[in-house]
Amino acid sequence: VQLQASGGGLVQAGGSLSLSCAASKNIVALTYLAWYRQAPGKERELVASIRPGSQTYYADAVKGRFAISKDIAKNTLNLKMNNLKPEDTGVYYCKTVRGTVDYWGQGTLVTVSS
Repeated sequence: VQLQASGGGLVQAGGSLSLSCAASKNIVALTYLAWYRQAPGKERELVASIRPGSQTYYADAVKGRFAISKDIAKNTLNLKMNNLKPEDTGVYYCKTVRGTVDYWGQGTLVTVSS
């Protein structure tokens, strides 16, 4: 499975960004999809995930501000980020799992200025 993340950029605090992750496989068949992020000098952390039936999970730090979704028509995983904070800065990665293998996108940089 190949994943291609896009949509990152520079935004002021309080602004919004939308990330997209294009998948090489039918996204309906991917039972686990997630967004992770890695801030400078920190470990990669789970931001949000989505499972069949639209079961979603959000890290406490982004609850109420971020929304994860799948666009079946475009075959993409999306992350809508609102009310961005400087601590949201980092490289955002999309991920899926098939069997015991993790597949990662290449990452897209989000920078939030104060």
